[in-house]
Formats: sequence, C-alpha cells, structure tokens
Amino acid sequence: MKKFFILLVLGFLPVFAFAQFQKTEQGVKTTVNGIDIKVEFYSPDIVRVLKSPADSTFTKESLSVIMKPGKVDLSASTTGSVIEVKSSSLAVRIDTKTGKVSFQDLKGTNLLAEKDYGVQFVPMVYTSRSAITAALEAGAYGFSPAMVNQGAPGQAVSAAGQPGQAAPGAAQRPRMQTITERTNEVSQGFLLDQDEAIYGLGQQQDGFMNQRNQRLVLDQNNMLVAIPYFASTKGYGLFWDNYSRTVFLDTPSSGTTFTSDAGDCVDYYFLYGTNGDKTVALMRDLTGNAPMMPLWTFGYWQSKERYESQDETVGIVEKYRELGVPLDGIIQDWKYWGVPPADPSNDEQWNAIRFANPAYPDPQGMIDKVHALGAHMIISVWSQFGKGTDMYKELEKMNALIPINTWPAISVPYDVFNPKANELVWKNMNENIFKYGMDGWWLDGTEPEIHEPRTVAQFNHQTALGAFRNVRNAFPLFANKGVYTGQRATTSAKRVYLLTRSAFAGQQRYAANTWSGDITASYDIFHKQISAGLNFSICGIPYWNTDIGAFYPPRNLPKEYVGKPAEYEPYKKLYARWFQFSTFHPMLRSHGTRGAYEIWQFGEKGSWSYNNIEKYINLRYTMLPYIYSTAWQVTNNQYSFLRHLYMDAPSDKNTYKIDDEFMFGSAFLVAPVVVEDATSREVYLPNSSKWFDFWTEESFDGGQKVTKATPIDVVPVYVKAGSILPLTTAKVQYAEEIPWNKLELRVYPGTDGSFVLYEDEKDNYNYEKGVYSEIPLTWDNAAKTLTIGARKGEFPGMLTKRKFVVNVAGEKLSKTISYSGKEVIVKF
Repeated sequence: MKKFFILLVLGFLPVFAFAQFQKTEQGVKTTVNGIDIKVEFYSPDIVRVLKSPADSTFTKESLSVIMKPGKVDLSASTTGSVIEVKSSSLAVRIDTKTGKVSFQDLKGTNLLAEKDYGVQFVPMVYTSRSAITAALEAGAYGFSPAMVNQGAPGQAVSAAGQPGQAAPGAAQRPRMQTITERTNEVSQGFLLDQDEAIYGLGQQQDGFMNQRNQRLVLDQNNMLVAIPYFASTKGYGLFWDNYSRTVFLDTPSSGTTFTSDAGDCVDYYFLYGTNGDKTVALMRDLTGNAPMMPLWTFGYWQSKERYESQDETVGIVEKYRELGVPLDGIIQDWKYWGVPPADPSNDEQWNAIRFANPAYPDPQGMIDKVHALGAHMIISVWSQFGKGTDMYKELEKMNALIPINTWPAISVPYDVFNPKANELVWKNMNENIFKYGMDGWWLDGTEPEIHEPRTVAQFNHQTALGAFRNVRNAFPLFANKGVYTGQRATTSAKRVYLLTRSAFAGQQRYAANTWSGDITASYDIFHKQISAGLNFSICGIPYWNTDIGAFYPPRNLPKEYVGKPAEYEPYKKLYARWFQFSTFHPMLRSHGTRGAYEIWQFGEKGSWSYNNIEKYINLRYTMLPYIYSTAWQVTNNQYSFLRHLYMDAPSDKNTYKIDDEFMFGSAFLVAPVVVEDATSREVYLPNSSKWFDFWTEESFDGGQKVTKATPIDVVPVYVKAGSILPLTTAKVQYAEEIPWNKLELRVYPGTDGSFVLYEDEKDNYNYEKGVYSEIPLTWDNAAKTLTIGARKGEFPGMLTKRKFVVNVAGEKLSKTISYSGKEVIVKF
C-alpha cells in the first residue's frame, strides 16, 4: 500500500486596491487568492472563521459545537485592503492581500493573528497501492510496511491547479494520495507573542504545562487525549474544529500551526474571555455545559483489575464498613460477562453486556447488598465487542462495526456515530444491567486504541458520518453521548455518571469523568499527571482523575513483591503521595492491576501507610460541602475544579511555567510532593493574594516562595485569603449517611470574600427545574463580619434548621449560631 503527497505552490490572483466583501447576518465574507473566507460572530466574544477553496460545495455540521449564533450588533468597514468587523468586545480584520485574519480588543491591542498566506489545502485522494515508497518504508505518517496489499490498487490523481494559499516560494512536499477517499489535508498558521503561554490540547504525558515550542500529534490513544484547543495567558482561547488526526506545531521560526489529515475547510473559533475563567465559560457556551454529578460520586472509590466474584465485590464494601473507613463507590471491572479464557485476547464473549459468569449468579442481590451498605456501584462496559457476542452479530447486520485493529484482537469497535447502533447498545445495557439498579458506567477503551498494522483501508471505512479518518478523534465524544442520552431517556431519577478513558471537545455535556489511562507507577509519571490534568481541564471539561498509584506497579518491582506491590515500601510511599494529590480532584479513586489496593493491603490499622490513607479519606469527606458547592459553580457558572495558577493570578508571570502546583476550586492551592523521599518542598504563592497554611493556619504574603516540611503524611496545602470553607463536623462512612445539620464555616481573613453553599436532592435532575437551595456567605474583612444570607430556594427533605460553627483561621475566633433560613450576621 502506498500513500503519495503532493503540494502545489499556487500562483496568486490579482489583488484589488480596495477590499471587497459581503456583509452577512453574523459577520462578513470575502474571497482572497482563491479562498472563501467567512467571519461569523456567534456572540460579541465568540467568532467563527471558516475558510474553503473558492466555490467549493460542502456541508459542515460541528460535532462539538452546539451553540447557535445569536444576534450580535456589528459594524463593518474597510481601510485600504483591510476589512474590519467589530462587536462590543472584539475587532476582527481580514487582509485581502494575504488572507490573514487577526483579532484585536477594542483598544487595538493585538490578541492573535494568522500568518500571511497561512492557510493550506492539500488535496488528498486515498487508495491502496501495491508498492511501498521510501517515505512509507521510513515510517512516514505513522504507517508501517505491513499495510501493503490492502484493498484494490488505484492511480494517483494530480493535485495540480487546486486552490490554496502557499506562501510565495514555498517548497513542494510529497503527499500520499489515493482514489478511495477524497479530502484535503488542511492547515492554518498563527503568530503568537514570544512570551505568551498557552495551555490545553487535551491530556498529554510530556510533563509540560506551557504548550509552546512543541510538536504534538493529537490522535486519541490510551493515556493521550486529543483536543485541538488552547487557551492563552492573553485571555483568549482557540478551538480548531476538526476531528481527524491533527498535528500541533509551535516553533519560534514557523509560528503556531494546526494541520489536520482531512477536512473540506479550515474551521476554528476564537473566544475572547479576557481571563482564564471567562474563556473556559465561553468554551462551555460553545460546546455545552457540565451537568451536576451525584453527591456520592465525590466520596471515596475502591477498585482493582479485577474483583472476580460478586461475593468478593460485596466483601470489599463490608470490609470498609467493618474498619470504619469511609467508602461510597465500588467498581466491577471486566469479565463478569462470561468465564474468562486464559488469554483475554481470545475472549469471544468480550463485552457481552450481561452477567454470564457463574461467579455472578445474582446481580440483583449483589447490587442490593452494596446499596444496603450505603455504597454505590459502577461496572465496566467497552466500546468494542467480541466476535462471539450477540451484540457483535447484531451490529454486523447493521453494518455498524469499525474494522480496526484494537485490543483485545478478538473484538471490534462499534460505530458510535450510528444512532441505531447506540440505541442497540443502550437497550442491552438497560435490560441486562441497569435494571438491577446499577449506579453508573465505566466506559473503558473509548479512544479506541488502534494497534498496528494501521491501514489506509481502516481509515477509509465508512461510518455513519463518513470516513473514519474524518471523525476519528470524536469517537469518545459519541461513545459517551450514546450512553448518556440512553440513560437520560430512560429515567431522570438517577443522574448519569460515566468514568471514561478518553474525551473530545464538548464531552462535559455528557456527565463524563475522564481518567488518565493505563499509566505506570513512578515519580516522573506521577509528576506529569499534574500538567496532564490541568491542560485537560482548561479545554472546558471539568471532571478528571487518575488511578491512585498508577494502573501498573513500578517497573523495578522486586520479584518477591510481584502481585503484592502494596507491601513494597518504596511503592507505599509513592502511593501515599499520589493519594494526597488525588484527594484534591473531582474524583478520589484507587485502582490498579497486578495486585490489590484496598487500604488494608498497605498495612494494619495504626501503620503509617494505613493512617495516611485514612487521614486523607476522612479529609475528603470533611470537604464534601465545599466540593459539592464547587460542583454547582461548575454547572451553574461554568467554573473549574482543577485550575492552573494563572487562572487565579493572571498578572503573575511567575505562575506561567509552574507544572507542580494547582488550585482545587477557589480556595485550595495544592503542591504535591513529586520527589522521592523529599522531606520538604518549595511552594510558590501567587501575588494575587495572601495565603494560609491549611495545616498550621500560619499566614504568608503572596508573590514569594516558601518552604514547607513534608513528612510522609503532609502535602503542602495553602488557602487563599477571603475563602470561606463549609466543612462537615461529623465523621461518616458514606456521603449521605448524616445530614449536614452542623457545618463548620472556616473563614480565612485578609480580604473580603464570598461563597455559596449549595444543596439539592443529591441524585436526580430536579435541580434542572430549580429544585435546590443556595445559602450565600459573605465575609467583610474590615468589619470582621460574616453574613450568612437568607436561603434561596428549597427542595424536598431540605434541612430547615441547622447550626453553623464559624471559625476565623489564624485568630482562634469561634462562634456557634443557629440558622433557620433567615439572614444572620456574625460579628467578631
């Protein structure tokens, strides 16, 4: 099989001395050098730029964007060869000599500019061929020699005369061509400021927070999440709306470029939020809001690969209750669907979506027992099916399978873009599993992984939305959508909860929490999870987590600890540090393979390792009112849980390159200990605030580095001045065990502050109808006064009376007050 690439250096059409354009309802359109350019305002601060070969015919319906353009007051004018269109927030300019589009604020400050002649359309015609070019033999484009002789041979089609905007003198490049699937390689270059930092591009594992000066291949894979979006420290975001394999390149000499394998057009959105939070909010305006997760999902989760019977699964919950250690979630991993073969790659019943393993004779009884213990359960479901399953056979009849090489080899992914296929999958999930009271879904392998050999024929396969090549990166978006829409159509009494291994732009609207994949235990990989999670969150998807301690044990595990890594002292220490890190995530979840990872595996009660885990589990439950209220801010005000420091200190350039600290909600700055056997670590406190040591309540001015002692049970945590933390006062075994009838309100003085305590029915969608309550909390620092505002709203079962214990951090000031829904002022 061959692939040819041809780039034609185009001549340029004559440029008129004046700019010609047509004003449209949403902006303007014009044609420059054979390229149609449309600028469309979706709102005053969201602009879509669409470019295509002149007079080409195509239909582009975004898979990520659900926002519809609103009515925007615009003005359009020309100055020489420049067209300018303005909203109340932005000015967009089109240079009709070069085709460059640029963005300025209303003061004329440059925000972002395309490169002159920066758009490229390389016609691509894919087919199978009988020989291998030197480029293919060298592994160009990621294809191996094993791909030859796939499908029918065809002839190359010349790209001569095709439109594009090559810069004058640009050299030709070889390109693969075929006659099986016609498309374009599409590319657009931009120019960023030299000192500008950008974040996002999904979940990478390179350890870099700032994504400048990198080449990243955005192609979904286990541990790598491809999202072609970045946010700038200048207060804007850029979403490249393409779903094929995309290369992001940023270098000082070539600028910043997105290049995608397939597309009819260049299509991107410029979002000007002016700061990090507002830009995230605009991305959610554009691609959808994040629904509320159930309260119980913010408790502690236990899992491993795998519990092998329903008795073992229930027994884990019973053991936690016996020990008095809180637990809210238990996860049933794979192979419940049948007797597993010795080699899982030969499991023809893979993902049969049914309880057929004799070790699970009574799934209803299993789930009922878990619920009776105050816990919840989710179960593993994959996006591919073994060739012996009824699901495979039904999907094959529907022509709803995607024949790619994946794991296990005996399985094939289904066409998640096919609505009928999604209906079939949900029908089986509902009738065979959900009916028993299953609480959520672990959607594994949602990339899906694509193993060698990768063939042109596989990527030419026609899904319900066209060639797989064209929609490849959107697979996880639709895999999660299918389950979310299925359950929402079935009931509103239970909130959807999806734990998934991959994501794409807009996935937040499907109640999905993405984890970082099958990583291996080491301090280096642990460190890299910080930037991985923060960059992922900046893409507008607020729910993210990791396997505590990593999926795979350390590679250097001594033989005597194989199968029991929790007994290995160095791993215990890494697990302890990882647990501390994960306590400040939207999901606190232990999981791994080749061993067991329950708290008692790490030592007896009273041992340092056991005590560390128990300490942070209990801290997690203490923070639940803060965490659940923050979840409401995520849903209601498009906020973020995991926050890079620049989001709270945008003017502090010292934060731009920090890759080992983060904010958890509005209050907590967390600095994980990522160096083995470290007894202290240096922490930078941004200049935007005064800060308090969470453990000692000692205060520090911002804009400086401080050194914190880090014995094995201490992670550096600082709280921003002005924070008001609602915290539980009762020790519980699970999130809903005891009503929040007595909460601590811990005030961190130094500046004014506010917080909203949110409560609802915990696990249904009545909040969408306004069935919830909010209690506004306001701290007046000068007057040393906390105002507990009048409660807004109500819901069935709501507490009408409660006590608040108000403490002022660092000052040993405390008052206990009764609250019945009316405003109370607490003066110190």
